[in-house]
Amino acid sequence: VTFTSPEKNSSCFINRTVILRSTVKCVPPSVPLQSIEVELEVRDHVATVVSTLKYQNKEDKPVEAVFVFPLPGDAAVCHFSAVIGQKEIVAEVKEKQEAREEYDDALSSGQQAFLLEESEQSPDIFSMKVGGLAPGESASIRLEYVTELAVQADDGLRFCLPAVLNPRASVQVFSVPASLVPYTLCFCGRLFSPRPICKVESSCSLEPLQYLNTDQTQATVKLAAGHKFDRDVELVIYYKDAHQPTAVVEAGQTSAETGTLMGDPVVMVSLYPEFPQSVMSSVASCGEFVFLLDRSGSMDCSTSNSREQETRISSARDTLLLLLKSLPMGCYFNIYSFGSSYEHIFPQSVEYSEKSMEEALKKVKGMEADLGGTEILEPLKHIYSQRCIPSQPRQLFVFTDGEVGNTKEVLDVVKKNSGSHRCFSFGIGEGASSALINGLAKEGGGHAQFITGTDRMQPKVIQSLRFALQPAVEDISVTWGLPKGLSVTVLSPPITSIFQGQRSLIYGQLTGQVAATEGSVTVKYSLAGRPSQNQLHFSLKPAEDTGLTVHRLAARTLIRSLEMEDRDEMGETDGGIKEKVVQLSVQSGVSSSFTAFIAVNKDNNETIQGPLVRRDIPVASECHFSKFLLKIRKARCGCCMFQNTENLQLCSDLSGRETVIEARLVFLCLM
Repeated sequence: VTFTSPEKNSSCFINRTVILRSTVKCVPPSVPLQSIEVELEVRDHVATVVSTLKYQNKEDKPVEAVFVFPLPGDAAVCHFSAVIGQKEIVAEVKEKQEAREEYDDALSSGQQAFLLEESEQSPDIFSMKVGGLAPGESASIRLEYVTELAVQADDGLRFCLPAVLNPRASVQVFSVPASLVPYTLCFCGRLFSPRPICKVESSCSLEPLQYLNTDQTQATVKLAAGHKFDRDVELVIYYKDAHQPTAVVEAGQTSAETGTLMGDPVVMVSLYPEFPQSVMSSVASCGEFVFLLDRSGSMDCSTSNSREQETRISSARDTLLLLLKSLPMGCYFNIYSFGSSYEHIFPQSVEYSEKSMEEALKKVKGMEADLGGTEILEPLKHIYSQRCIPSQPRQLFVFTDGEVGNTKEVLDVVKKNSGSHRCFSFGIGEGASSALINGLAKEGGGHAQFITGTDRMQPKVIQSLRFALQPAVEDISVTWGLPKGLSVTVLSPPITSIFQGQRSLIYGQLTGQVAATEGSVTVKYSLAGRPSQNQLHFSLKPAEDTGLTVHRLAARTLIRSLEMEDRDEMGETDGGIKEKVVQLSVQSGVSSSFTAFIAVNKDNNETIQGPLVRRDIPVASECHFSKFLLKIRKARCGCCMFQNTENLQLCSDLSGRETVIEARLVFLCLM
């Protein structure tokens, strides 16, 4: 930062020019990734996504293309392959360091290699390396994953294909303004449901829904022509008579050993508890409501490319204001905000009254995205250190865009304190980390919502508040009614929270042989001191159209539970849990934080000549240049000094090609 001015003049305004320079990475002249084709298949509430990435090296040197991109945090990545010419190379899952060494060795010997791995910091970020693409050569990369769809406040099922990856600390991301993404997206989906499909809504322009049969249980959906991969693709699917309890039994893999997860049948149970009306009509009017608002610099970015005028901080403020006005009289509340540091409105939670509400509303309306980085861990620890108020159950509401670099550490702290509160999270804006937002709610026994604009914001907010006011469900137990000779091993973590009308998923591995055709599962719990239960009878006959989807989702669920257990016991074990994760990941073909997909083209007779040129593939970011512009806009000058200069840097990956951005500001300073 340079600062120039004319001579001092104590009695008049003078011009001061501040020149800001920031070195940032630019899109290289030739990006190997040309297009991405995505095929979506939804069966009831489970989605299978197949992405085909088409590469072409238009340079005169061999290249290594590196692509860091987002995926849903709860996705089970189960296939990775490459097609070069007429040959398909299917990747294997191996221990991560072993896979990395095999990749490096292959490139060193002039072979082509392909590597896909999950970020160690956050499970919703993946890195793909396409190594040894010769001049003029093309490659087609296939990536497949399965995931469950979340139930929305209006009973829709939400699918999100993440395209925006905002910068996060400790994760190297090559991001560009969304409008400059150099590759195209083609997206189409097929929907299958046992009940009629009513409609599909989207954040993007869609072609009209096409039904494939007369009872409208099958349909296709496509993005309208000309869509750029510059925003998340969000679909909300609505079924008639939605969300009935179901159970699906899937046969084991014939080639897998009996007694293993992949060799035995697996059942996926979806329960939608309905509470007695007498209990729901007497929801609690008490509680301690603690709100934690992200005020980091990135919150000043827009929530969506289609809504440039609305910023994340304004969306978060509106959400918080709506919640504040809806709290019941007599409860307690406090509001924290955080960035590089944190603040709170009251020294400790206060009783909710007209006076305290008005004071809080006034302060919230004045909150801006002016607290620097996204350091959420310290305010969380401070909140948990505060003594709980007797007879006022603590409910924590978190509003953030999720640009943190220590996701797993944050989730571990929430889980450690899950006995003292429930956590309700709101992901604000496109690119919000699904791993963080969903993880906060899961580990905190609450509920997660994503807000990318004003659409459907109010019902989402009111739903979360209704859940928070619902009495905590206690003494949850699951019992199985299975024929003699058949047993079940539950693969899901214990159910810790149940909400009216919200789905609870249970995965179980079935062992044994039996001729009977029906089983049952019963969830028992206590609500407001009253015992209740929900029971589902289901057929033991395996489904014929699921492939290995249920097994892969079950494997993913068990892998995530073991990874969390490994972090809980870090330093106290001999690595036995990691070995279990690696073994399960390799056996099921589902990725984990300890493994990676590796493929080597060993049949290529032509050795790649010369050093590889690294080409980083850009991904859309809402905040790539807007952070820089934000800091220019917020720059201050006074008393002959330009203040806040430490903030005048654009957060950017500095490897590869670079350019210099220069902004000249003229200030009128009273001396």
